[in-house]
Amino acid sequence: MSSSNALYDALVEILPQERVVVGEALKERFYHIWRTDVPLNAKVFVMPKTTEEVSAICKLCSSLNQPIIVFGGRTNLVGSTETCGDELVLSMELMNQIEETDVGSRTMTVQSGVILEEIQNEAKRNDLLFPLNFGAKGSSQIGGCISTNAGGLRVLKFGMTRALVLGLEVVLMDGTIINSMKKIIKDNSGYDLKQMFIGSEGTLGIVTKAVLKLIEIPISRNSAFIGLNDFDKILQFLRFVDKGLAGSLSGFEFIEKYCYKSMTGETSQNNPPIPPSYNYYLLIESMGADSVRDKALMENLLTQAIEEEIILDAVMAHTESDFNWFWSVREDVDVIASMCTHDQHFDVSVSPNKMGPYLKGVLEEMKNVKGVEHCFAFGHIADGNMHFIVGKDSEADDLRLAINEVVYRPLKDLQGSVSAEHGIGVHKKAYLSISRTKAEIALMQSLKATLDPKNLLNPGKVLN
Repeated sequence: MSSSNALYDALVEILPQERVVVGEALKERFYHIWRTDVPLNAKVFVMPKTTEEVSAICKLCSSLNQPIIVFGGRTNLVGSTETCGDELVLSMELMNQIEETDVGSRTMTVQSGVILEEIQNEAKRNDLLFPLNFGAKGSSQIGGCISTNAGGLRVLKFGMTRALVLGLEVVLMDGTIINSMKKIIKDNSGYDLKQMFIGSEGTLGIVTKAVLKLIEIPISRNSAFIGLNDFDKILQFLRFVDKGLAGSLSGFEFIEKYCYKSMTGETSQNNPPIPPSYNYYLLIESMGADSVRDKALMENLLTQAIEEEIILDAVMAHTESDFNWFWSVREDVDVIASMCTHDQHFDVSVSPNKMGPYLKGVLEEMKNVKGVEHCFAFGHIADGNMHFIVGKDSEADDLRLAINEVVYRPLKDLQGSVSAEHGIGVHKKAYLSISRTKAEIALMQSLKATLDPKNLLNPGKVLN
């Protein structure tokens, strides 16, 4: 009997046969939500519904030395779900239950396959808010958000995903279930083990459940688009508006001129909220408790900022329709990706006070790279996160590496990061040493060897 047959026979003793996919049926599965033209290349595809099933699968695979790749919403941008053909793919799609919304403790207990937008909607139904938010919210699963420590549009006020996770349940490669599903914020009883798994990209354990922290839903939300020409004024305006709003600033997004023109141009469904004549654009959001007062406060701050020549132009959203329009401009990155023959994505971190020269250098150097057609820049500028989408004329390796060189090379001297929020996966492994010291990488490898000594869980991801 072949090892494949032995694996299949053992799996159908753990799961119903219809949740174990092999052979020709694998061609109906895909490794990425945007690559449905490439059939899944794997040995077997399984869909557990319970933590106990995940545990049994891991225990079986450990005994057979069978590698596992974990699938969430498959929206990653770093090759985290790419396969070689010999893996068991473990999909969390059926572990999709919201188990409890506890209004009293302002928590939600969810399985890892729940879609982020469903969590947001459930919180809203209970007059609460789960503040994690980004463009792929309609397809990203919370387990993937946790495994990559996702960031998004409100990190400035609420932090990364790890700040919103109170409890976690994780299955180790040997089948051990680590249950730390507490609803408490303060717990200094030894090591905070859940933090080890948040951001580890599924290489140390499989996240199966989480307790999420919710907040009271804001009564008012105000937003404005701002235009300015001097990058140094961006940081001046950030301090000005953050101080003036007294802690209610929840979003501070940046769009470079060429990117803004493309996001609001002929190929876009969105008209420009302000004229496309400035070098830089900001989109800000505040959350508060008094609709009339909060709106007047933002209007007065914007007027004062123009009078003091900190900014050049501003327009506020006056209706819910305006608010959705403004944010759809920022969130609809598909419109710029669609302009590219081939596209290459980046998310880097640089200290905000060093971002101006770095951005200018990347945009200037990219013009000299033969094969580059576009370079779009936008990001969460208040927390030092810049995104680039580079349009290019081919998928040639030498072109990919030349583009990487322009974006990544300056980061070491700037003490920046090659990954602000998307993770390392496969595509950024060669550049990990830019962001991490040898000692840090050695410690990561030690953790991996301790928890997954056979290197079976998401092998080849993050670390060599």
